[in-house]
Amino acid sequence: MKQNLMRLSQRYARALRKHLKQGPRASLQSARGLGRQAMAIGLETLDVARIHEAALATLEAFSSRAGIIKHAEIFFTEAITPIEDTHHAALTTKAQLSQLHKRLKRRTANLAASNRSLQQGITQRKIAEQALRTSGEHSQKLLAESRQLQKQLQRLTHRVLAAQENKRKRISRDLRDQIAQTLLGINVRLLTLKKEATDNAANIRKDIASTQHLVDKSLKSINRFAREFGKRYET
Repeated sequence: MKQNLMRLSQRYARALRKHLKQGPRASLQSARGLGRQAMAIGLETLDVARIHEAALATLEAFSSRAGIIKHAEIFFTEAITPIEDTHHAALTTKAQLSQLHKRLKRRTANLAASNRSLQQGITQRKIAEQALRTSGEHSQKLLAESRQLQKQLQRLTHRVLAAQENKRKRISRDLRDQIAQTLLGINVRLLTLKKEATDNAANIRKDIASTQHLVDKSLKSINRFAREFGKRYET
């Protein structure tokens, strides 16, 4: 670094001396080249100012001439232009980076808010799905219980119908047996009347009256059973 600084100082002094000798119309290209070299080795404006002062100190022959200081300042200004331009670009870049950082910060905040909203939406969706699953499980349970109750009701209905059918059969059987017994009794009476028809008329009338009473009794029994059967099974 020190050697580079020394070589640059020497080149600067030679270029400045040449520039001052050429006068106001001298080109400033060498000054800009020196400025780029200074920037390449990491020098700042203050460093170039020290080099410029040291170069002026060696130009005693020109120090008495009018306008030398002014032309030397023009040379110096041109030499530090690359550095100042770099600083300006750096400041501009810094400002742009600052704005970019602010935009990035806002976007990050917006993204965080969107993520929070998304998380809330996901949580709500999970709650809704859980509630739906719970509701579905409850519905399935109710459906299973309903089917089980339906099967129980079917079994009970079958039992009731079977019991009613058995009772109806029993009543029908009792009624049939009673009617058969009554008809058998009537038949026996009629056979007796047939045998006694020529023997005793008085006894025949008595047997006919008894037979009629038996028939009336049988009809009443049949009517009673029919009424009871109708009341029990009318619904």
